[in-house]
Amino acid sequence: MLKVFDHPLIRHKLTIMRDKNTSSKDFRQNLNEIASLMVFEITRDFPVTIKQVDTPLCSCKGYELSRDIVIAPILRAGLGLVQGIQDLIPTAKIAHIGMYRDEKTLLPKPYFEKYPSNINDALVLIVDPMLATGGSSIAAIDRVKMQGAKDIRLVCLVGSPEGVEAVTRAHPDVDIYLAALDDHLNEHGYIVPGLGDAGDRIFGTK
Repeated sequence: MLKVFDHPLIRHKLTIMRDKNTSSKDFRQNLNEIASLMVFEITRDFPVTIKQVDTPLCSCKGYELSRDIVIAPILRAGLGLVQGIQDLIPTAKIAHIGMYRDEKTLLPKPYFEKYPSNINDALVLIVDPMLATGGSSIAAIDRVKMQGAKDIRLVCLVGSPEGVEAVTRAHPDVDIYLAALDDHLNEHGYIVPGLGDAGDRIFGTK
């Protein structure tokens, strides 16, 4: 399943992020805010269990999440989405998936991985601002599945049709959530219109 969010606040904040003159501070802030807006819908079908609680007036029925949540950012740009999600799910555990592109094969290669022990039973949100060719996302999903994860969702800010098709073909069981589906990839593999290199803009390295 592909879900592209059509919400006025998301469109407004994404427009700020697309602007090449937006500072790293404002870029990060709007990325955090969009992540929080997206996670509200992404978690709509998360399972809950009934919990009895005592209010100041009486006892009543409440609800709590019944599954552990793991946020798995693809380093480094994926870190920019973590805070906005964790603000709403503070009990979520954080995995880390570091990959680089092999200069000869152009394929993503893992250089660092760290997973919480509960990942095999958890709901896993793999996060990365950009879904371009889909190579990194596919590799990250591969790695998470190797850890035993079975319920995985891919959360990205901006995606390309090519990347969506590649991920869907490789992992048809993984739902994809986007704030925007852009037009195409250019000859350098950048999303058009896109927003440039998300990692550089998040961390101010360019």
